[in-house]
Amino acid sequence: MRPSSKTAPRAPRHPARLTVVIPVLNESRTIRTVVKFALRQPEVAEVLVVDDGSIDGTPEVARSAGARIITSSLLGKGASLEDGLQAAATEWVLFLDGDLSGLCKDLIVRMVQPLKAGTADFIKARFERRAGRVTVLTARPLLRTYFPELAGFSQPLGGIVAARADLLRRLRFENDYGVDVGLLIDAHGAGAQLAEVDIGSIAHRSHSLEALGEMATQVARTILERASEWGRLRWSYLRASRERDRIRRTDFRHSLGMMNRVEALALFDMDGTLLQGRFAVELARHTDRLPLLEPLLDSPELDPLERSRRIGAVFAGIPKSVFERVAREIPLTAGAVETVVGLRKAGFLVGVVTDSYRIAAETVRRRVFGDFVISHTMKFRNDKAVGRIAFSPAMRRHAAGCREHRLCKWNALRHLLDEVGKPPPRVLAVGDSDNDVCLLRAADLSVAFEPKSAATRAAARHVVLGDLRGVLRHIG
Repeated sequence: MRPSSKTAPRAPRHPARLTVVIPVLNESRTIRTVVKFALRQPEVAEVLVVDDGSIDGTPEVARSAGARIITSSLLGKGASLEDGLQAAATEWVLFLDGDLSGLCKDLIVRMVQPLKAGTADFIKARFERRAGRVTVLTARPLLRTYFPELAGFSQPLGGIVAARADLLRRLRFENDYGVDVGLLIDAHGAGAQLAEVDIGSIAHRSHSLEALGEMATQVARTILERASEWGRLRWSYLRASRERDRIRRTDFRHSLGMMNRVEALALFDMDGTLLQGRFAVELARHTDRLPLLEPLLDSPELDPLERSRRIGAVFAGIPKSVFERVAREIPLTAGAVETVVGLRKAGFLVGVVTDSYRIAAETVRRRVFGDFVISHTMKFRNDKAVGRIAFSPAMRRHAAGCREHRLCKWNALRHLLDEVGKPPPRVLAVGDSDNDVCLLRAADLSVAFEPKSAATRAAARHVVLGDLRGVLRHIG
């Protein structure tokens, strides 16, 4: 069960306030460096090395480096951590791994600072190391599903943790690879203030694929056990988790994170460019809501954001399956598939950037074989639209973007360029209406497809009529 309250900190029994606990098993090659590194810090009262029955001389090396040696009461990292905690005589405890190298010289200072300042009770280390496969494929997906409030921790399985000793003594120590994520969840459940601190870069010993499979099993079991205790294994919670994850994917950085180096970028409007017609109009027609929608379309007296909100409210109660069916059935523009595929063959990363809803844009992207989507999001509950819109963060203000509109596709381009880094990719933009003008002006190469206004025609370098494949003639 979750701990329900915090206890007052106990007075330290040592002038220095921190004990460093290092669980080890055959770490003779690195343990001397780690122990000496820890003992150099003035806050460190003692280094406890808890041995799991090493046969390579690890305890002797650690003792000669200045550590106190404890033999673990039970084989396993969790038991070793708990034994070290019980032996600690200080207010704070820092857990370190025994196989670390490349530690930044002020690692311990950084980890302890939130404890000193009173801003956190439990601190995880964040470090510059490509996240392991168990973290990416097991821990993060399960945390996003069952503990979304903890999904922001970049290294949930990392073993470098600083915390108040009295807090740790109230937590459960799993005796396998689930111990680190279990402590994170339990500390959150205890009402502790959590923090993550950047400690630079570190190096860990790698594991075999078989060992990683065992690690993933233990991590998954720990998270699912906690989720069960928190009452989060219900179908209703999973449904809500799916909706949260769908909204999370509206962040353009999620799309870019799934892709490789970008050298050329093509951004397509959806309504009137990839599609023959407008998705909102077709959805309203299919659901007999056209009389409610028509007064809101392109209404000049309404603020654009307010108009988008009111249009979203028109579709409240419509099942998600209807959104998807309409997006599948609207005819594509002539040559849409061939154009997108042709651009991808030419080295372009192709995105759909639209003021419409992600559930429709994602369907259209799949129909034309595009790479990613930037769009607003219709929120759903129990697979029915609630009529509320989450506006795309990529279209919000950017210092080098649009100064005229609160939401603009030009901003989306600027945010994309920030993420892909240097050198910046070549950018092609294709659109048909006034909503695309800023983007067309900002792109290296721009095409107005069947332009709906003189402003759209003037903003683009080229005009294509009838068949979208005309875009391919202009890419050089």
